[in-house]
Amino acid sequence: MNWKIPLADLDFGPEESTAVQNVLNSRWLTMGEVTQQFEQAFAQYNQVKHAIAVANGTAALHLACTTIGLGRGDEVITPALTFVATANAIRYTGATPVFADIVSPTDLTISPESIENLITERTKAIMVMHYGGYACDMTTILALAKKYHLNVIEDAAHAVGAELEGRKLGCWGEVGCFSFFSNKNMTTGEGGMVVTNDDELAAKIRLMRSHGMTTLTWDRHRGHAWDYDVVELGYNYRMDEIRAALGLVQLGKLEKNNENRRRLTQLYHSMFSYLLPFIILPFADHRGLTSAHIMPILIPDVVDRIWVLESLKQQGIQASHHYPPIHRFSAYQFAITTKPPCLPITENIAEREITLPLYPTMGDENVHAVVRAVQVALGAG
Repeated sequence: MNWKIPLADLDFGPEESTAVQNVLNSRWLTMGEVTQQFEQAFAQYNQVKHAIAVANGTAALHLACTTIGLGRGDEVITPALTFVATANAIRYTGATPVFADIVSPTDLTISPESIENLITERTKAIMVMHYGGYACDMTTILALAKKYHLNVIEDAAHAVGAELEGRKLGCWGEVGCFSFFSNKNMTTGEGGMVVTNDDELAAKIRLMRSHGMTTLTWDRHRGHAWDYDVVELGYNYRMDEIRAALGLVQLGKLEKNNENRRRLTQLYHSMFSYLLPFIILPFADHRGLTSAHIMPILIPDVVDRIWVLESLKQQGIQASHHYPPIHRFSAYQFAITTKPPCLPITENIAEREITLPLYPTMGDENVHAVVRAVQVALGAG
């Protein structure tokens, strides 16, 4: 379908084309020097010791779970209001996700109070997800982790460039995980990054990323090694040079594009507050500096969300839903070994949330058009 206003769009130009062509001209396409440059630039930008490029955000989460030692019988507390990859990565290790509620209709991040109520002797980690690029209450969550001797993994797929108290999101816990999927604030098509300040974890993540091999094909290509050993049961989670080249260019655009997203979000909020004050705007007040990845709104309980989405579609506006709660999925019905989770806020939000178009090249007139379309869909315009 040809949308008048899409949900997301890319900021790609001749810089990306040139970067890709340079890689093609080099005739070395798999992980190598450009990937290393991307890792170094990403680490420097986030002021973190180690950044390890991987195939996608899910691979990043899986490596994080594996390298902190999760296994069968362990539990990890995580939100249900997130993309399913967050919980899938926990299950890949044999551990069990335990779903916590979110804070409130105006703060869709994981609730520290809910986390503490779910901690048992089997809990080994907390996996937060910075919903929409808005910071979880990391100060309180890290205090809980210290109190109960738990690891903290950050799913920062929405949060590249976001900050809390001057520290980049993804750099608060033991490991942070980013996604560079096509709709993210910076994209390589597919791709991800793992960041950590822990030297031992970083070494293990690098090893596990590439089959547990002690040397890489790039090392042998440069004549730095003739042989290798396999010392772990690793994975093929490498990033290639084409995606790394895109990532370097996109990283250079990130600050400007995130600022555009924040400005557009403010415009949305001011228009909704004036024209449709009964719409709830999550994160109208929020901690830290957001990356403004998505633009969520909450419609009234009495309104059919699907009807609104269909109306927007008929008007040429692409909207979405973030997210169907994970514990409702068929594949998770049998995976929840304890009683069904009690998530009243998550359940309510899931019926009311609609995600509106937001991307850095979006014009103010597009925001005006989207708000007018919502007015029409709600019979208020």
